[in-house]
Amino acid sequence: MFKLFLKSDDGKISYKSLSVSLKYLVDEKKLERSLTNLEKLSELKISNLQKKNFLSKDNSEIRVSTKSGKPDEMLLKKVVMDKSFTIDYFRNHLAGTIQNLSKEELSELHIFIPEYEIFEKYFINEDYYLQTFVEGIQLGNYEFYKYKEKQSAPKKLNVYFHYPKKEKIKNVIRNAVNLFEGVTFTKDLQNEPGNYLYPDKLAELISKTLKPLGVKIKIFDEKELKKRNMGGLLAVGMGSENPPRMIILQYNGIKNKKKKPNKLTALVGKGVTFDTGGISIKPASQMGEMKADMSGAAVVAGVIYAAAKNKMPINLLGIIPTAENMPSGSSMRPGDIVITASGKSIEVDNTDAEGRMILADALDYASKQSPSEIIDLATLTGACVVALGEYTAGLFTKDDSLAKGLFNSGMQTFERVWRLPLWDEYNQLNKSDVADVKNVGGRWGGAISAAKFLENFVDEKIPWAHLDIAGPSMGNDLTNYSKKFMTGFGVRLLVDYLSSYNKK
Repeated sequence: MFKLFLKSDDGKISYKSLSVSLKYLVDEKKLERSLTNLEKLSELKISNLQKKNFLSKDNSEIRVSTKSGKPDEMLLKKVVMDKSFTIDYFRNHLAGTIQNLSKEELSELHIFIPEYEIFEKYFINEDYYLQTFVEGIQLGNYEFYKYKEKQSAPKKLNVYFHYPKKEKIKNVIRNAVNLFEGVTFTKDLQNEPGNYLYPDKLAELISKTLKPLGVKIKIFDEKELKKRNMGGLLAVGMGSENPPRMIILQYNGIKNKKKKPNKLTALVGKGVTFDTGGISIKPASQMGEMKADMSGAAVVAGVIYAAAKNKMPINLLGIIPTAENMPSGSSMRPGDIVITASGKSIEVDNTDAEGRMILADALDYASKQSPSEIIDLATLTGACVVALGEYTAGLFTKDDSLAKGLFNSGMQTFERVWRLPLWDEYNQLNKSDVADVKNVGGRWGGAISAAKFLENFVDEKIPWAHLDIAGPSMGNDLTNYSKKFMTGFGVRLLVDYLSSYNKK
């Protein structure tokens, strides 16, 4: 792909050699006239065939040359304002555009952003409207090829965003670039192979990346985990030669406590660096995807990265339990009883239900820090993917305010969540005759019984939400930017939630 340099124009539009510009034309009654006017104004060479195709219902984009060669060519994109138009339209289109241009010898891409007023009803504000353009270019340009022997140096590409409000687009670009650095960090961690990214290495990479940003970091080794009686995390990790870790991240963005309430949000992320299923081993088919079973951990790290880069005025506590779930002579067994840091015991019915066990200790630790709210993220259950498909995360909470905030941010960022029940009648699914709770709840409602299991380890006085991101964390065909690689789902969602929530 490209090495991107994202810029706002300085008031003068000039084109260098090997440049392409992109203009959007809204499909309305005056579309033909608008196209004719643009043809004259920009000295375009549009053939009758191209014009007919562009105005037809079946085509929405043409690429034409300019008579002056400034720019060399122009992309014209027709925007149809029908029921299929979403807040993700420009983000998704630009992701596809940058991918289509990736093999070309291009030096400049000029993007002319349409007037906000045309699309105002779809977006919460003008800044976020502009942000979707910047995000699209960045998301579409992502790749993960670091282990390929033959790699060519990325081509440099200057991307200019043209918009009348110069200072506004300049600020949006700066914040969006910082946000995307957090998304990239998350995606890079997700896409690392399990033989490279084991628990200690995950701790090392997170520490190396976040410490320079002013994030405080503590890492609990197995000795400290034993001292703290974190039996769930220890049990999951004991079958591997790579011992488990607990990574604690602290970002303090509120410097003046008199000015704002000292609110603390705890983010907890499941960090199973590879999941074979343990003794209850998974089928071989697609097991390689289980390198991304630490996606929740990666999202927590990415959110804190973005918050620190953008100096967000919030306080965050990140808690990442990380282990490798492997079968061996020392692995936990079905039928084992494990004592967690909370003092509650777990009957291990299936060793492939390991994520909730490491989260049990992490959620207990989070609760003891007395945060204002706790949000955990985990690629927890295939059942959630069965229920909601690959495109949507499951949301579990008893707090309506928390649910509303996360849902709204999901709709805003197109990282959508859907609320599922957390009713107490489901507690009986996890009932054990020999321990306080069993780690699987049977065939039916698997995503719900998993969430109910986690609830046992959260202080009931603290607002808590669980996000099951098993579906949308993996590559899928929903958008141009979610294909091929792990997606980083959750970073943009939570950064938006934290930004919006703390403005109230």
